[in-house]
Amino acid sequence: MEPLITLLVVSGVTLAANAMWFHRDRGLELALRAGLCALFLLTGTVHFVGMRAELIDMVPSRLPFAGLLVTVSGILELAGALGMLASRLVPWAGLGLSALLVAVFPANAVWALSEPNLPWWDELLPRTAIQMVYLAATLTLVRLTSPRRTRPEGPVDGPCAEPERSEGTGRPPPPRRS
Repeated sequence: MEPLITLLVVSGVTLAANAMWFHRDRGLELALRAGLCALFLLTGTVHFVGMRAELIDMVPSRLPFAGLLVTVSGILELAGALGMLASRLVPWAGLGLSALLVAVFPANAVWALSEPNLPWWDELLPRTAIQMVYLAATLTLVRLTSPRRTRPEGPVDGPCAEPERSEGTGRPPPPRRS
């Protein structure tokens, strides 16, 4: 629950600060970058301190090298968090974090189904909903920061040009004979 609270509070404070003082365009982008950076700094850090043993226990037994998997996912989370700080890296960091969220979800689901006496927010349905919030945030950020592809203004010539339409019928005119 702490990561969700971190995402919501940091994003909300950033959005409010932008609205009150900075008045910059792209306020949502800035808020999501700050919130996701804080979220993944928190979750990446606990891969090494505090919850490492619990995270290793969450890795399904059929996967080898549980400690290494936890280390690698922690490094990737920290790298993604740092990627939120560099504008040019944000779309790539968002894609990488989205892929990581999808990749680790099965381990979270197995753990939620097999572990007795979990707090309500760690049970499967709330955990899935929270994971979807994280994924929605990363994918929204990717969409907001990806380079825009725009169509050229004016008529387009060449093989991709739209055919001329006859007035009245809406069909292309018959081919011209030379």
